[in-house]
Amino acid sequence: MLNIALFGPPGAGKGTQSKKLLEKYNLTYISTGDMLRTEIAEGSDLGMKAKSIIASGGLVDDELIVQLIEKKIKTNPQSKGILFDGFPRTVVQAYILEGLLFKLNTSLSAMISLEVPEQELIDRLLLRAKTSGRTDDSLDVIKVRLTEYENKTKPVSKFYNEKNRYYPLNGVGELDTIFGSIVEVIEKVKEENKTNVVLLGKPGSGKGTQGNLLAKEFGLVYISTGKMMRLEISNGTKIGKIAKPYMDKGEIVPDEIPIQLIERKIKENPNAKGFVFKGFPRTIVQAYILDGLLQRERMSVSSLIEMKLPTLEAIKRLSARGKTEKARPYDAYTDLIVNRLEQYKQKTVPVIDFYKNHEKYTSIRAEGTENEVFEALKGQVSKIMESNY
Repeated sequence: MLNIALFGPPGAGKGTQSKKLLEKYNLTYISTGDMLRTEIAEGSDLGMKAKSIIASGGLVDDELIVQLIEKKIKTNPQSKGILFDGFPRTVVQAYILEGLLFKLNTSLSAMISLEVPEQELIDRLLLRAKTSGRTDDSLDVIKVRLTEYENKTKPVSKFYNEKNRYYPLNGVGELDTIFGSIVEVIEKVKEENKTNVVLLGKPGSGKGTQGNLLAKEFGLVYISTGKMMRLEISNGTKIGKIAKPYMDKGEIVPDEIPIQLIERKIKENPNAKGFVFKGFPRTIVQAYILDGLLQRERMSVSSLIEMKLPTLEAIKRLSARGKTEKARPYDAYTDLIVNRLEQYKQKTVPVIDFYKNHEKYTSIRAEGTENEVFEALKGQVSKIMESNY
């Protein structure tokens, strides 16, 4: 999701620029000020609680704001992103926003701040008072609001600056020029929004072949923990020696091994558009590990794609592979093949349920020709990338 917070003091022009951004990017608009005024106009309990606070230029209680935002988000479940206008206004609210977006399996893409001198702000707000009739635009209230902004809201910029998500822009000038500067920042942020796909399916479903094809098709980096561990074994490294007995039996290698290999691969590809993960995560614990690894790099799993294959077909494919030069040690005997399929059922199927519950799941049938399966996967990844941006 593309989540933008438009930041700046009262009168900076956030509302005007928000309207233009909504038209361009089709985002869900969350203006705490507008929502509160609506609640007041409707005479709701929440509105009545907020009315006196707004009239004096103060900041409304965080609990009320959170209720408003959650209500708005729930009414737009298919949104491609959110534009926040007037939130967060305090460092505490910044933490609240991080938590709210975490629940949606996303995060704030950028905080864009419109910088305007104080006297210009006062002139704008007094002019707005004459044209809009807003009671919170009197000179005394304006001064209170600007003081509140300076003391409570401006520190939010430091919070996001430390996360490399803060972008200050000149808020004085032609509206279209300012809008162009905002769009430039957003397009830059979109380029940094990586697509990370997990391929899961029974042993023999073709994840390796298809993962490589997908990476080449979409300019992603292919990460196969199995392939990397086989290379470590071939090179006789310390990691390889630890992994070998597990790999020979087709069992899950201790988590510290794939963690090292995945971290190394990500660091080797800092400019990647995203990654295709094959063979990881294979357990619920590994799903949490992958989330942690990606969050450190300001990324997340975009979607898991399950490659569905009947068990009998999986056994046939693995047995056939065992008679070729591509054979794995665990393809040699039927009992080893059955053991892998049992491990998949017991430990990996719950991972699929995990991503289903987080609404990051899709599937394709892994039967058919290599090209037929690839076309199905390509269609799913295209949809994932479209929703990701």
